[in-house]
Amino acid sequence: MSLTNTTIQEKLVEKFGDQVFQFSTDSGILSFEAPAAQNLKVIQFLYDDLGFTFLTDLCGVNYPDQTGAEIVVVYHLHNFVQNIRVRLSIAVPVTQPDVFTASKIFESANWMERETYDFFGVNFIGHPNLKRILNVDEMDYFPLRKEFPLEDQTRIDKDDEMFGRG
Repeated sequence: MSLTNTTIQEKLVEKFGDQVFQFSTDSGILSFEAPAAQNLKVIQFLYDDLGFTFLTDLCGVNYPDQTGAEIVVVYHLHNFVQNIRVRLSIAVPVTQPDVFTASKIFESANWMERETYDFFGVNFIGHPNLKRILNVDEMDYFPLRKEFPLEDQTRIDKDDEMFGRG
């Protein structure tokens, strides 16, 4: 059976109903969303039934204006046999950024989830070793959340006029 974005969407809707939504296609890649409680079920279905056996990427995104869905975990999955990709997004509130770990399905998710935790604070439930991977352990914030400024506002060695500000 040849997989197309349409057949993938039909199979997902047939299996999960309204638990998968916001389908769109960008650059030929089918994108869709699912609730955090369903992420492992959807990923396992894509792996077992549709042949998406490679986790290309897992990353976090911060949308501070989306109340109740400020943190988004994005999975990019690839089916090598059919040479087709899908993008799954899971949105969670910044106050409780809990998502089940995919490291039992994809071993490569281990380090990607640690990086997403390190920079966005996503708590991957069931992760075997969820700790900081690039930032220092003493850091008490998550630097890629947009609630933190990009530069140190207390620095006095910078002349704003030299940077086109002021």
